[in-house]
Amino acid sequence: MERQQTPLRVTARRFVRTVRIFVNSEVGCKAKLIFVALAALLGGTSVLNVVNSFVGRYFMSAIAERHTADFARLAVYYIGVFAASTVVAVFARFAEERLALLWREFLTRRAVGMYLAEGAYYRLDVSGLLSHPDQRISEDIRAFTTTTLSFIIMALNSSLTVLAFSGVLWTISPLLFVVAVLYAACGSYLTIILGRPLVNLNYDQLDKEAAFRASLIHVRENAEPIIVTRGEERQATLLMARLDDLISNFRWITAVNRNVGFFTTGYNWMIQIIPALIIAPAFFRGEIEFGVITQSAAAFAMLVAAFSFIVTQIQQISSFAAVVTRLNSLSDAIEKVSAKTPEGVEIVDAEGRLAYEHLTLLSFARTPLLTDLNVSIPAGRRILVTGPEEGPGMALFRATAGLPTAGTGRIIRPGPDQIKFVPQQPYLPQGTLRQVLLPPDKSSEVPDERIFQLLRELDVDLANLGLDTEQDWETALTMHEQQLLALAGAFLAASRILFVEKVEAVLDPEQLLRVLGEPPESSITFVNFGKANGTGSVYDAVLEYGEDGSWTWQAN
Repeated sequence: MERQQTPLRVTARRFVRTVRIFVNSEVGCKAKLIFVALAALLGGTSVLNVVNSFVGRYFMSAIAERHTADFARLAVYYIGVFAASTVVAVFARFAEERLALLWREFLTRRAVGMYLAEGAYYRLDVSGLLSHPDQRISEDIRAFTTTTLSFIIMALNSSLTVLAFSGVLWTISPLLFVVAVLYAACGSYLTIILGRPLVNLNYDQLDKEAAFRASLIHVRENAEPIIVTRGEERQATLLMARLDDLISNFRWITAVNRNVGFFTTGYNWMIQIIPALIIAPAFFRGEIEFGVITQSAAAFAMLVAAFSFIVTQIQQISSFAAVVTRLNSLSDAIEKVSAKTPEGVEIVDAEGRLAYEHLTLLSFARTPLLTDLNVSIPAGRRILVTGPEEGPGMALFRATAGLPTAGTGRIIRPGPDQIKFVPQQPYLPQGTLRQVLLPPDKSSEVPDERIFQLLRELDVDLANLGLDTEQDWETALTMHEQQLLALAGAFLAASRILFVEKVEAVLDPEQLLRVLGEPPESSITFVNFGKANGTGSVYDAVLEYGEDGSWTWQAN
């Protein structure tokens, strides 16, 4: 997938919007209090730095003039200022980390909510609009919050430093102050020119690192089929290609960093000698004391550092720009796949109703799988959907579940809290057995005895594990047991309508009847996409489709 360039103005606007959303959120008040405390601590640091410069000035003068009493007194002041600076700096760092953590938690929760809402995660995967959204949510948000806050604090600290030391440096030498401003301006401009390629290179590096890590995860998750099919060589070739790709890109990053390093290293070395070159002649003429030289050097270094934010942070700025662009791409992609389009199959939510109106489903080759299906399924009935091939049934199952499917027409169904889908390939979420079987809002409503009774009816013997034991269910259970557990969760969810793929593969007719119970009008509507296999007496009606897209509805 190609990288999309985002205009600087758009990026800046979205950055400001992200900050505004955080400030106006439910945790915004707490964030403001922490930031005010942090600003006060940074102000205290700047004041202590100014005090430290004057104490250092008189301290060095006392050494040069051999004033023992002044030396001892100023040494005590020096230690006191250092101790106070240490305390303030540690608390400032603590406040910064807590604010960054609060911001990351808020943004991550918000991003996860958007990612999981309305199947955006699935649509992103099948659309190919975005690569590695998991990395963007986990790593990029972390980098965004910590780096943004670090930059804000640096900017605030630099502003306070400029205010504090401009007057100090101007009183020492107006010429030195002008040199500091011009030196920092020229250095920032040249650093931007030299470091501009890093933005795109860092963007690519994040994607290439994610691709390499994803390949390693793929090997771990598919270890058994890889070793059975002797696919190690193919996987090694793929992994080495991904590794070569990221190494090649990183070589370009190191080359640009080398060029930037030549300039920035020399730039920083010159900061140490420029004040002495300008101030030393005045000392030689006896116009100033020796301590002024050390004070001017410290003030010049701090002032130039405050003005040279871009020079000192060029690599972090380039990485940050790449992270902002990637997060913008994530929000853009989620918005795009979440936007409803008028084309294709229309799904209409209706309380307690399940029907198909003029539904036509097409294959990838645009051939008809089902043609003009018009069926209204009565509540509380058991329906078998079957046919000579699996394609039409799978397409109808997917379309009813809300997955993008080529076709036209309408599907009328209840909301997601009243309908449940159990595919043949089961999905068992991570967690305890209770969390696997029950949705979060019903975990305390279903008694344990009801759960164990249903498991016994399904011939699943997990009573020895307990409901609150956490397991890796995909490895601890056989596929048959996983399917039974998924069915148990569907029945316990107490949905009005249940869609199942090939229930006959895991339950015989007697078990199915025992689990479903008597079919009163208010009972669950059960729709199985599979084969009859002698279970015809279980169903109240059969929807049978043909190879040419035709269909028939037969009530028993």
